[in-house]
Amino acid sequence: MIDVTDRHCRYFHRLLAPEARLYTEMVTTGALLHGNVARHLDYDDSQHPVALQLGGSDPAALAASAKLAQQWGYDEVNLNCGCPSDRVQKGAFGACLMADPQLVAQAWRAMQEAVDIPVTIKHRLGLGYDISYGFARDFVGELYQAGCKVFIVHARNAVLEGLSPKDNREIPPLRYDLALQLKRDFPDAQFVLNGGIATAEQAQEWLGEFDGVMLGRAAWHHPEVLSQLAHRLQPQAPVLTPEQVIQKMMDYAREHIAQGTPLRMLTRPMLGWMGGRPGARRWRRMLSDARLLATNDPAIIEQAWKLSQPQAPVHPQANPEYTP
Repeated sequence: MIDVTDRHCRYFHRLLAPEARLYTEMVTTGALLHGNVARHLDYDDSQHPVALQLGGSDPAALAASAKLAQQWGYDEVNLNCGCPSDRVQKGAFGACLMADPQLVAQAWRAMQEAVDIPVTIKHRLGLGYDISYGFARDFVGELYQAGCKVFIVHARNAVLEGLSPKDNREIPPLRYDLALQLKRDFPDAQFVLNGGIATAEQAQEWLGEFDGVMLGRAAWHHPEVLSQLAHRLQPQAPVLTPEQVIQKMMDYAREHIAQGTPLRMLTRPMLGWMGGRPGARRWRRMLSDARLLATNDPAIIEQAWKLSQPQAPVHPQANPEYTP
């Protein structure tokens, strides 16, 4: 979710799902240790619980980055061992790490010894086209022996040669049965299921089998799924109305525009919110209109909402200017 689940996206998602655990986009150790730390780690306090997802392969650099996460108040550090992008392959981290479980175990120990907050692992089921269960079992087993007890399993292989990141989210088959087998073989560890979960119904069903579910692209393309799932899991909990969400996003936008953030960065996570409902096209068109966004006027969010709402038909006799 690089360049997707930034701090502004997470603020919007928190409004829709008050209790969900939010994860940052993957941040590399190099960006933290040699770049602008505040740019990568700053966030609104409403986002708790929030986890920092790290990309890297050097245990010392990962430990130092984990310390920064704790200093900035994150609730969890997650090591990404599943991203198949070209960028991570060049840096020999992400899914590449699954080829060296001993190194991952060493990195996990270094990170966990450096901080008091939990350090977790996100991984795939395998590399390439080897679909044997033994690969995933041995990878998890190495980490389990090191002390790791929380695993986020993207229930697909990562194919590092010949497939794009998009293809890697669609072409390798989903194998939920193997993810379930990991849960059975390591019963005192926690397993969170990721991959191919698109609806609140699917998420709730899998929550009966796993300790949690992680939504990625579904939450980006169809954010309403977060509200739907929140309501299913806690039907008595208060949920913001769309009008309240709009008002909070306008207030948030004013604050961050004053700090130099362009409006387009703040409306980007909201584009899919109306998906599947009347007015969705108008909503999306207004919130992606470069001319409108260039004004940096937060009122555009409210205008887009109002103009996207279905208009009640007016009976001709109710119109004072109507002449039979």
